[in-house]
Amino acid sequence: MINWLKSEWHLLTKNYCNSTLAESLWAEIESQYIIKNRHYHNLSHIFNMLKQLDETKTEIKDLDSLKFAIWYHDIIYKSTNKDNEEKSAFFALNRLKKIDFNLKRTQNVQELILSTKKHTIFKTQNNDNAVLLDLDLSILGTDWNTYKKYISNIRKEYKIYPNFMYNPGRKKVLNHFLERETLYFTEHYKKQYEAQARDNLNREIKLL
Repeated sequence: MINWLKSEWHLLTKNYCNSTLAESLWAEIESQYIIKNRHYHNLSHIFNMLKQLDETKTEIKDLDSLKFAIWYHDIIYKSTNKDNEEKSAFFALNRLKKIDFNLKRTQNVQELILSTKKHTIFKTQNNDNAVLLDLDLSILGTDWNTYKKYISNIRKEYKIYPNFMYNPGRKKVLNHFLERETLYFTEHYKKQYEAQARDNLNREIKLL
């Protein structure tokens, strides 16, 4: 997985910077995502999103911007922080300034990252934002065994909180998603994941 990710990163950046800078940026990305308290928001999450992107990349207007958003959307992550997305967007801005990536596209990456905070579409002029959000939440629509591993990993990331604090907060998040007209925004994900995701969320709520 690591080798594939590293190769993908170099393929993405080869048109925007030299290999030395690309390698330096990769090392930074890897070090952030392998921090020991990251049980779900780690390189496996990035790997799954990039792999699934192949299914919908024909719908994307600016594929490279979307890929940069995937790489950097969780670059800063602490379960106790409420501004991870803002910090990640700022982090992306600073790094994309180092390479030959124009400001308008960089701002697009920032907005895409910020949209993952509440999983609300910021940009409606194309399908890119919708695809990013659906990729990010695709785990919700996996089979129950995979989903159980996901919720176990999320719980580990919030291990500092006892159940009497964690469970109500988690229920609130899950109910927020269930109250939406649809969890997913693209037809591909609605058809493939929506029903299973709703079933998983309801099953998890009963366990809390």
